Amino acid sequence: MNTRIKQLFDSLRNTLDHTSQLLYVVEPAHWSIQYDGKYITQALNQLKLVTARAALTDRGYRGAITHYGSEYTALRSILDNKPTTAKHRVLTWFHYVPDLKTNQLIIDSQSSFDRIHTSCHSTKQHLIQAGIKETSLTVIPLGVDLSIFRPAESTSKQTQRKKLGIPENACIIGSFQKDGDGWGRGDVPKLIKGPDIYIKVVEQLSKTQPIYIVLVGPARGYVINELTKRNIPYRTFGYLNDLSAVARLYNLLDLYLITSRIEGGPKQILEALATGVPVVSTKVGMVPDIINDGEDALLADVEDVDALVRHSLRIIEDSALSRKLVSSGLRKVAQFSWDRIAQRYYTEIYSTLI
Repeated sequence: MNTRIKQLFDSLRNTLDHTSQLLYVVEPAHWSIQYDGKYITQALNQLKLVTARAALTDRGYRGAITHYGSEYTALRSILDNKPTTAKHRVLTWFHYVPDLKTNQLIIDSQSSFDRIHTSCHSTKQHLIQAGIKETSLTVIPLGVDLSIFRPAESTSKQTQRKKLGIPENACIIGSFQKDGDGWGRGDVPKLIKGPDIYIKVVEQLSKTQPIYIVLVGPARGYVINELTKRNIPYRTFGYLNDLSAVARLYNLLDLYLITSRIEGGPKQILEALATGVPVVSTKVGMVPDIINDGEDALLADVEDVDALVRHSLRIIEDSALSRKLVSSGLRKVAQFSWDRIAQRYYTEIYSTLI
């Protein structure tokens, strides 16, 4: 049975199982939203807070709560002739992208949702400005699996670098995301993710530093093409559906660089902190909500290439600063285990509806 058919079969089974108090609807792509649904429902069940399942569809579900894990899963229900008959509905809207025609469909349907959840205060403000009632909004950040994302021993890091043929003196900078349009090559950049800014930053760094870029994720064609044009050494590992493999690649890094313009997360801020990698990031998504600038990571304004370069150089050249950021980041990220985040979902959303 192939993966897609199995997913559909499991979804049908889940929606017909009305004993679950919560159905968490995820997107079909085996990507970020599916991981959210998996971790949140697993934690809720393990903590015995509610009985919960994840599924690709809400059809046929007649339980207590349907939680749509993204605005896209909610749109399917809004446009469906047979929407869920659950008693309560919750929507997660991670980031608001202006000028999308679908935005208004959800805004016009907001009264059909008991709560609208987002992961950061910047998105909350954008949604309020767009017409979502502030009283319906709840902010709860993303989580991270601390059993998978954890620091590596220095000897293990060096061994893995040699195995991959990465120069010993290289400063390895990571970029683990999807930043091209669609699910193909991704030659057209998804500008909200800032791949053009990323290229500008690493190009400047490459003029004075022996950098090496490690890429993970689908649709990275734009970044790959631009790195190739500039003769900046890199290695791409493509899409990985094994989080343990992703964590091992974080363990290679000397620096993680986030250059996004709009985010709901990104999850990578938590993953990098958890694996002991110092971070330079734009003030985007939940980053300014959770990060103390100069203590847990170094932050720059969106599109401020010079500041991103300057912060990156500080980390590369100052090992004491790097160690300080790593140590503080590890303490900070302990607050964001999926167990703790699921507990907040229950306390701040689900318990008020059951």
